[in-house]
Amino acid sequence: MDQTEPSADAQIAAIIASAAKQPLLDAAFELWRWRYRLDSIEGRPTAEEVRINRTLTPEQISAKYRWDRDHAHEGPMFGYLKRAHPRADDAAIKQAIITAVKFEDATFTHFSWDGDFWTCVVRAVARAAAQYPDFLETTYRDARNNVAYYYK
Repeated sequence: MDQTEPSADAQIAAIIASAAKQPLLDAAFELWRWRYRLDSIEGRPTAEEVRINRTLTPEQISAKYRWDRDHAHEGPMFGYLKRAHPRADDAAIKQAIITAVKFEDATFTHFSWDGDFWTCVVRAVARAAAQYPDFLETTYRDARNNVAYYYK
């Protein structure tokens, strides 16, 4: 029996519904972790953006990456989090996104491969959690898995 993939709208709605079950800050982190999947479902980057991105130097790519992270609260992430928490104040949504991005950055900044891999992952997230103590334990668990995935 052939199974069809859910529509783009259904996939996005499922991700947003999952985030909506969490407090605002944790929802922001969850949606931030899903950003590449959300972008691909939404058709980003466009063919024109891909063409332009292929011409960028490594320095330009790095600058674009930093700009995208520094301005995540102004892009599509705002709309996703607003859909997950429609009653939340716009300023609170923007701050939650900013905090989630900074928390993720901290998890990677604190990672140092000096010993057992999983111990290094746990230590990095614990250090980041000390800086950003307002997330749920499940978010710290997800952050550990995120760091482990990217450093594997």
